[in-house]
Amino acid sequence: MTPNQRIKTLSDYHRLRHFSPPLHPLVSLVDLAQASVEYLVTGAVMDFYSVCIKRSSHIKLRYGQQEYDFDSGLMLFMGPGQVFGLYADEAQTPVQSGWLLLFHPDLLWNTSLGKKIRQLDLFSYYVNEALFLSEREELIINGIIHNIQQEYQANIDKFSKQIIVSHIETLLNYAERFYARQFITRERSGHQILERLDKILTNYFNNADLIALGLPSVQYVADQLNLSSSYLGSLLRTLTGQNTQQHIHEKLIAKAKEELSTTDLSIREIAYALGFEHSQSFSKLFKTRTGVTPLEFRTSFN
Repeated sequence: MTPNQRIKTLSDYHRLRHFSPPLHPLVSLVDLAQASVEYLVTGAVMDFYSVCIKRSSHIKLRYGQQEYDFDSGLMLFMGPGQVFGLYADEAQTPVQSGWLLLFHPDLLWNTSLGKKIRQLDLFSYYVNEALFLSEREELIINGIIHNIQQEYQANIDKFSKQIIVSHIETLLNYAERFYARQFITRERSGHQILERLDKILTNYFNNADLIALGLPSVQYVADQLNLSSSYLGSLLRTLTGQNTQQHIHEKLIAKAKEELSTTDLSIREIAYALGFEHSQSFSKLFKTRTGVTPLEFRTSFN
């Protein structure tokens, strides 16, 4: 297939992967142990959601900017418009197990999940972080998948949509819980990220070209750490209770205090040097974070 080809329907995806046709136009569930693995997909963009619960050998996935193998049980989440590539090792015979759940945004119309799904961090982590499942967690996920399978394979009636969507919402709620666990169990790695974040911000605010650069954005910081912005924000909230923007402001205020207490620069000059176009914006942020104005802070040193 051509790079970045768009896959608009579940039926199109099933044909591409040589799966049996879906039983429902807006949702499908595939047992990967029964599916062919003789495929190569590169740069595909889907118009629907995908949740993959998978164990495989000799299969790799290009997922955002990261490449994964499936030797361990893991979950991957993709939303509409995200890019992926999937291929098998030609020199090995792939073995796989797990489930692939696909559902179109139209399935979620007039449901509580439809209102909140785009705010879920799950569908933003694809750039960097998959969810690695413990055996107990995998049992829970497989139980929910079994419930979806029973409803998916039953005759469609007026209750089918709501029941399936309810099971999907439960699945995603558990996945969010397990992500929180993953943050905690990777605390050491998280603290290493905190150290790197501190160095990045320190170097940024010490840059002589800060006036031209302006204030660092959340996306800039995430890119420097090779993380998605939403994953970084969730990690920081778990470790410190503050999001990325608050960490940026914290470092900025520390630099401002240094300038206010050790130089004779005016408030306007300090604001401009820190990347603010208007000194009023700087003063407002400073007071919000410290409880005093820049002038009051400087006066306290006299």
